[in-house]
Amino acid sequence: MGSLRFIFSQILVLCFLISFYQEEEAILWHPEQRLSWANFKAEPIEGSKVAATTASGLSYQFSTTEANGKYELDYTVSTFFYPDRSWYHPKQCDEVILSHEQLHFDISELFARKMRKVMNATTFTKDVKAEVKAIYRKINKELAEFQQVYDIETNYSRNIEQQIFWNKKIKNALGN
Repeated sequence: MGSLRFIFSQILVLCFLISFYQEEEAILWHPEQRLSWANFKAEPIEGSKVAATTASGLSYQFSTTEANGKYELDYTVSTFFYPDRSWYHPKQCDEVILSHEQLHFDISELFARKMRKVMNATTFTKDVKAEVKAIYRKINKELAEFQQVYDIETNYSRNIEQQIFWNKKIKNALGN
Protein backbone atom coordinates (compact mmCIF):
# COMPACT_ATOMS: atom_id res chain seq x y z
CA MET A 1 0.00 0.00 0.00
CA GLY A 2 2.92 2.35 0.75
CA SER A 3 4.36 2.05 -2.78
CA LEU A 4 0.93 2.72 -4.31
CA ARG A 5 0.59 5.85 -2.15
CA PHE A 6 4.08 6.95 -3.25
CA ILE A 7 3.24 6.45 -6.95
CA PHE A 8 -0.04 8.32 -6.51
CA SER A 9 1.70 11.23 -4.77
CA GLN A 10 4.30 11.37 -7.56
CA ILE A 11 1.54 11.49 -10.18
CA LEU A 12 -0.10 14.38 -8.29
CA VAL A 13 3.20 16.27 -8.13
CA LEU A 14 3.78 15.67 -11.84
CA CYS A 15 0.27 16.93 -12.70
CA PHE A 16 0.84 20.03 -10.57
CA LEU A 17 4.18 20.75 -12.25
CA ILE A 18 2.75 20.28 -15.73
CA SER A 19 -0.09 22.70 -15.03
CA PHE A 20 2.25 25.17 -13.30
CA TYR A 21 4.81 25.23 -16.11
CA GLN A 22 2.44 25.41 -19.05
CA GLU A 23 3.39 28.30 -21.27
CA GLU A 24 1.10 31.28 -21.34
CA GLU A 25 -0.77 32.06 -24.52
CA ALA A 26 1.23 34.22 -26.91
CA ILE A 27 0.51 35.55 -30.39
CA LEU A 28 3.54 35.75 -32.68
CA TRP A 29 3.84 39.03 -34.60
CA HIS A 30 3.18 38.74 -38.31
CA PRO A 31 2.59 41.58 -40.80
CA GLU A 32 -0.92 40.27 -41.47
CA GLN A 33 -1.70 39.72 -37.76
CA ARG A 34 -4.12 42.39 -36.57
CA LEU A 35 -5.31 42.38 -32.99
CA SER A 36 -8.97 42.36 -32.07
CA TRP A 37 -10.55 43.13 -28.74
CA ALA A 38 -11.13 39.38 -28.33
CA ASN A 39 -7.34 39.02 -27.94
CA PHE A 40 -7.38 41.14 -24.76
CA LYS A 41 -8.26 38.54 -22.12
CA ALA A 42 -7.03 39.94 -18.80
CA GLU A 43 -9.42 41.62 -16.39
CA PRO A 44 -9.26 45.42 -16.74
CA ILE A 45 -7.89 47.40 -13.85
CA GLU A 46 -10.84 49.14 -12.23
CA GLY A 47 -10.41 52.85 -11.73
CA SER A 48 -7.55 53.03 -14.23
CA LYS A 49 -7.42 56.16 -16.35
CA VAL A 50 -5.98 54.00 -19.15
CA ALA A 51 -8.56 52.51 -21.52
CA ALA A 52 -6.45 49.50 -22.56
CA THR A 53 -3.07 47.87 -22.05
CA THR A 54 -1.09 45.82 -24.53
CA ALA A 55 1.45 43.37 -23.18
CA SER A 56 3.91 42.66 -25.94
CA GLY A 57 7.61 42.05 -26.01
CA LEU A 58 10.67 40.34 -27.37
CA SER A 59 11.89 36.84 -26.86
CA TYR A 60 15.11 35.25 -28.02
CA GLN A 61 16.75 31.85 -28.23
CA PHE A 62 20.22 31.02 -29.41
CA SER A 63 22.79 28.35 -29.69
CA THR A 64 26.45 28.90 -30.34
CA THR A 65 29.34 27.03 -31.88
CA GLU A 66 33.00 27.83 -31.53
CA ALA A 67 35.67 27.15 -34.12
CA ASN A 68 39.21 28.48 -33.86
CA GLY A 69 38.23 31.10 -31.29
CA LYS A 70 35.32 32.42 -33.37
CA TYR A 71 31.81 32.15 -31.99
CA GLU A 72 28.92 31.68 -34.41
CA LEU A 73 25.35 32.16 -33.26
CA ASP A 74 22.21 30.53 -34.51
CA TYR A 75 19.45 32.65 -33.01
CA THR A 76 15.83 33.63 -33.21
CA VAL A 77 14.36 36.90 -32.00
CA SER A 78 10.55 36.95 -31.89
CA THR A 79 7.83 39.44 -31.00
CA PHE A 80 4.83 38.30 -29.00
CA PHE A 81 1.52 39.70 -27.78
CA TYR A 82 0.33 38.23 -24.47
CA PRO A 83 -3.49 38.03 -24.30
CA ASP A 84 -3.63 37.02 -20.64
CA ARG A 85 -1.75 40.17 -19.62
CA SER A 86 -3.57 42.56 -22.01
CA TRP A 87 -6.87 44.17 -21.12
CA TYR A 88 -9.35 46.87 -22.07
CA HIS A 89 -12.42 48.68 -20.76
CA PRO A 90 -15.10 47.86 -23.35
CA LYS A 91 -17.16 50.99 -22.64
CA GLN A 92 -14.14 53.26 -23.24
CA CYS A 93 -12.64 51.58 -26.28
CA ASP A 94 -13.18 51.95 -30.00
CA GLU A 95 -11.30 51.19 -33.21
CA VAL A 96 -8.95 54.17 -32.74
CA ILE A 97 -7.81 52.80 -29.40
CA LEU A 98 -7.47 49.31 -30.89
CA SER A 99 -5.27 50.79 -33.62
CA HIS A 100 -3.20 52.47 -30.91
CA GLU A 101 -2.77 49.16 -29.10
CA GLN A 102 -1.86 47.39 -32.37
CA LEU A 103 0.90 49.93 -32.85
CA HIS A 104 2.39 48.99 -29.46
CA PHE A 105 2.67 45.42 -30.80
CA ASP A 106 4.14 46.69 -34.10
CA ILE A 107 6.67 48.86 -32.25
CA SER A 108 7.83 45.76 -30.37
CA GLU A 109 8.51 44.15 -33.76
CA LEU A 110 10.59 47.17 -34.80
CA PHE A 111 12.82 46.60 -31.80
CA ALA A 112 13.03 42.86 -32.50
CA ARG A 113 14.39 43.83 -35.92
CA LYS A 114 16.83 46.19 -34.24
CA MET A 115 18.01 43.39 -31.96
CA ARG A 116 18.51 41.09 -34.97
CA LYS A 117 20.56 43.79 -36.68
CA VAL A 118 22.74 44.29 -33.59
CA MET A 119 23.17 40.52 -33.20
CA ASN A 120 24.25 40.24 -36.85
CA ALA A 121 26.81 43.02 -36.44
CA THR A 122 28.29 41.75 -33.16
CA THR A 123 31.45 39.67 -32.89
CA PHE A 124 30.86 37.44 -29.90
CA THR A 125 33.44 36.08 -27.47
CA LYS A 126 33.40 33.18 -25.05
CA ASP A 127 31.10 35.34 -22.89
CA VAL A 128 28.40 35.05 -25.54
CA LYS A 129 25.59 34.37 -23.04
CA ALA A 130 26.30 37.59 -21.13
CA GLU A 131 26.81 39.53 -24.36
CA VAL A 132 23.44 38.44 -25.79
CA LYS A 133 21.74 39.21 -22.47
CA ALA A 134 23.30 42.71 -22.48
CA ILE A 135 22.04 43.34 -26.03
CA TYR A 136 18.57 42.14 -25.03
CA ARG A 137 18.48 44.38 -21.95
CA LYS A 138 19.66 47.43 -23.92
CA ILE A 139 17.08 46.87 -26.68
CA ASN A 140 14.32 46.29 -24.11
CA LYS A 141 15.21 49.53 -22.33
CA GLU A 142 15.10 51.43 -25.63
CA LEU A 143 11.79 49.75 -26.49
CA ALA A 144 10.21 50.79 -23.18
CA GLU A 145 11.39 54.39 -23.66
CA PHE A 146 10.09 54.45 -27.24
CA GLN A 147 6.70 53.05 -26.16
CA GLN A 148 6.49 55.77 -23.52
CA VAL A 149 7.25 58.52 -26.06
CA TYR A 150 4.58 57.05 -28.34
CA ASP A 151 1.97 57.17 -25.56
CA ILE A 152 2.93 60.70 -24.53
CA GLU A 153 2.97 62.13 -28.07
CA THR A 154 -0.36 60.53 -29.01
CA ASN A 155 -1.82 61.18 -25.55
CA TYR A 156 -2.78 57.48 -25.46
CA SER A 157 -4.53 57.82 -28.88
CA ARG A 158 -6.52 60.92 -27.86
CA ASN A 159 -4.45 63.17 -30.16
CA ILE A 160 -5.80 61.89 -33.47
CA GLU A 161 -3.38 63.95 -35.58
CA GLN A 162 -0.37 62.51 -33.74
CA GLN A 163 -1.90 59.01 -33.83
CA ILE A 164 -2.18 59.22 -37.63
CA PHE A 165 1.42 60.49 -37.79
CA TRP A 166 2.66 57.55 -35.68
CA ASN A 167 0.60 55.05 -37.69
CA LYS A 168 2.36 56.19 -40.88
CA LYS A 169 5.76 56.38 -39.17
CA ILE A 170 5.61 52.81 -37.87
CA LYS A 171 4.06 51.46 -41.08
CA ASN A 172 6.95 52.95 -43.07
CA ALA A 173 9.53 51.68 -40.60
CA LEU A 174 8.10 48.17 -40.93
CA GLY A 175 8.13 48.45 -44.71
CA ASN A 176 4.39 47.86 -45.09
